Amino acid sequence: MGKTGGSWAWTACVVVLVAMAGCGEDPEATKDAEDSAAAHELAYTESRAVCGHRTERRLALFGELHSHTSFSFDARSYGTVADPKKALEFARGGEIHLAPVGKDGTSKRIAKLGRPLDFAAITDHGEFLGEIGLCMTPGSAGYDSARCKKYRDPKALAEDGAFDFGVFLSSFKPKRPDDLADDKARAAMARTRWKAMQDAAEATYDRTEACKFTSFIAYEYTNTRGVSNMHRNVIFRNADVPELPITFFEATTEWQLWRALDKACARDGKGCDALSIGHNSNLSNGHYFIPRYDGATGKAKQASNAGLRSRVEPLVEMFQHKGDMECRNGMDKTVAHDPMCAFEKQRPADDEQCEEDKPGVFGMRLHGCVHRLDFIRPALVEGLKESARIGVNPYRFGLVAATDTHNATPGHVSSAGFPGHVGVADDSPDKRLAFEGTSTHDGVINNPGGLAGVWAVENSRDAIFEALSRRETFATSGPRIRIRMFGGWGYDKAMCGDADKLAKADDAGVPMGSSMKAPPSGATLPTFAVWAEGDAGTSENPGTKLSHLQLIKGWVDKDGKGHSKVFDIAGKYDPKATADAKTCKPSAAGVEKLCAVYEDTTWEPGQRALWYARVIEQPSCRWSTRECNSLPEKDRPEACKSAKIPKTVRQRAWSSPIWSP
Repeated sequence: MGKTGGSWAWTACVVVLVAMAGCGEDPEATKDAEDSAAAHELAYTESRAVCGHRTERRLALFGELHSHTSFSFDARSYGTVADPKKALEFARGGEIHLAPVGKDGTSKRIAKLGRPLDFAAITDHGEFLGEIGLCMTPGSAGYDSARCKKYRDPKALAEDGAFDFGVFLSSFKPKRPDDLADDKARAAMARTRWKAMQDAAEATYDRTEACKFTSFIAYEYTNTRGVSNMHRNVIFRNADVPELPITFFEATTEWQLWRALDKACARDGKGCDALSIGHNSNLSNGHYFIPRYDGATGKAKQASNAGLRSRVEPLVEMFQHKGDMECRNGMDKTVAHDPMCAFEKQRPADDEQCEEDKPGVFGMRLHGCVHRLDFIRPALVEGLKESARIGVNPYRFGLVAATDTHNATPGHVSSAGFPGHVGVADDSPDKRLAFEGTSTHDGVINNPGGLAGVWAVENSRDAIFEALSRRETFATSGPRIRIRMFGGWGYDKAMCGDADKLAKADDAGVPMGSSMKAPPSGATLPTFAVWAEGDAGTSENPGTKLSHLQLIKGWVDKDGKGHSKVFDIAGKYDPKATADAKTCKPSAAGVEKLCAVYEDTTWEPGQRALWYARVIEQPSCRWSTRECNSLPEKDRPEACKSAKIPKTVRQRAWSSPIWSP
């Protein structure tokens, strides 16, 4: 069946609403002129029952698009034994026994979500699928090799097992280990495991009209050249997928990956359809977003490559277990100080800063220089600069968040009783609260991670994939906060009190993820409607109320210089607000909902700009504070007393941007 297009419209007036939103696509990409009404349509590319609950105004769905199981070379070395099917059953509400697991498959550590997810993808590393399968399958070729024996050695758990395979991914010309088995045996096992990943997604996908859970076939592309992070998660729309994942061994640069996906999974509605999602730019030493075009020198070729990137990789992770990627103070002179940028950073503020055109190495292990373009806000502004220079914006990203769990526990984001995400590498309070981690993962500076949100017409693969493709997405740092944003040219400033505000904002403007349309005659200023709804939580773990709602603007001035500014548009930020470190009770009451209609008076006709919304909760106890409080005072490690580790955090959610015409 054919595939409908997304809603890729632009409008010069943006209304920021937080609750339900539509989405649009890059006006500089090939399908940018489609009407936003297309987002309300849906054609299935697979056989399934029509969802009984669907709405053209879109549903808020929460899920996880980055998680690992025993099929990943690193997760298995940390003692994780649950396979992809068990992980997807966990996402639906089942239990997982966490490492260390006994021979009977049980453990004293059991995890279960307080609320099931709406959708999930298992993104086990495509690299070494075959090798690890051989190492863990008695009687297989390679099972008795020295490398496999060392990998299975209990003494290697959390250290040597992951490192001994991962080191092969740090080369600019990666090669597989040749001391394990021949290519034929490896490839056969890789196909077996890839088929098992597909079968797991099919077995847990709800194809009935109830549409309670959606599972995607997916994997992680693990490019770690120079020990800098260039990883991507690849998500497939349906069960039509390549024979094997395209890995770092076949595509030794991200450009080769994008070209291979574009060729194998063309978006024509006739077969394979895929997108990639960038993550952990904060560990890339600048490589993720420096404007380089795979050696292309002329503007026309650079524009073509920029279009490829924007088409295949429409999304980026704003937040996850390994930190916040939004912004970092003091790195860009054109960016005003933002107190919210201090949230969950992996590296100290005084770490070495990269020179503008000289990215570094070893970022995966928190070494080397930190680049201003390791962070998404300046990268979004850099995209505006590139759009002015070559006519295409390579960094038109919608925003999502994830856990990157290696425990087979997708969506396990609770700060209360957080069991870690890295098997036996963080299976105890001492390990989770340690300042020093392992050779591959860290301790107390990590966090439980976040969730991906989408606004989709229903809970099905096609509907969610369409929402991801048109960037109608949002990211949360864990809580199930709903945030929505629309942009137009003259929204009624009294709209927040209107019972029909969603329909009016949707019909008269564009949703987050879109480009604004040209202003109508007489219109001068873009207007943004934004609303947000806090997470009530569960009876065991009630949510925290909202503090304030913000609009973040990025733009390029007439001299070609980039800028960004934060506008407080609803609620009230109290910098003195806190939460009691012993009881975790917030000092400020907060509110359940926030809404604003904001007119951007700094707009100038022709200005290249973007806007996204951010909603902030009142302070709550960080997971590490809760962990420390659960321990007898005499058993509390140094991190519990250290001023380096915040006692409280302000959880949050981000909308995808809206771009100027």
